[in-house]
Formats: sequence, C-alpha cells, structure tokens
Amino acid sequence: MKSEIFRFRIMAIIAGVMSLLLWFVDIPVAYFINNGEWKEKVAWIPFVHGWIYFVYVITAIQFATKARWPIMKMFGLILAGTLPIASLLAERRIVRRYS
Repeated sequence: MKSEIFRFRIMAIIAGVMSLLLWFVDIPVAYFINNGEWKEKVAWIPFVHGWIYFVYVITAIQFATKARWPIMKMFGLILAGTLPIASLLAERRIVRRYS
C-alpha cells in the first residue's frame, strides 16, 4: 500500500500545482488580459494539466481500489483533482490516515 500512497501523493501535488496554474495564470491571461504574447507563453498549461489530471485519475482509482473504498468515496477523490486546493487537501488526509 505504501507504493500506491507514494504515487498518489506525487500526482496529487503535481495536479494541485497544475490546477493552480490553470485557474490563476492561464484562465486570467486567456480571458481577462488582452495580450497575445502572454497567451502564447501560457498556452502549454491546459495541455499539460489535461495529461497530469488523466494520470491523477488513474492513481486515485488505483489507491482507492487498494484501500477498498466505496465507489462514491473514490468518485470524490477523483473530483478533488478538479479544484485547485482540493487535491492537496486530499493528499494530506490520505497520508495522515494511511501512513
């Protein structure tokens, strides 16, 4: 179970940071700041975030299955990756409980 926790922990932190970049850098630049040069510099963020989130979902499912969580709890863990701080909070709770 330690390897599943470690993988989930790494992916939750990376997904949380990417989500913060998406919500607080890419979206404001894309929709509120009318500067084409800035848009080009942050255009990579949504692409990378999408792939990171995909790997986060896989590791969340793997961890929840190993921990024998019910489907709704697993679904909540997957949804935690969609909010900027939620995946980081979920990571802290899981490490505190299972380590």
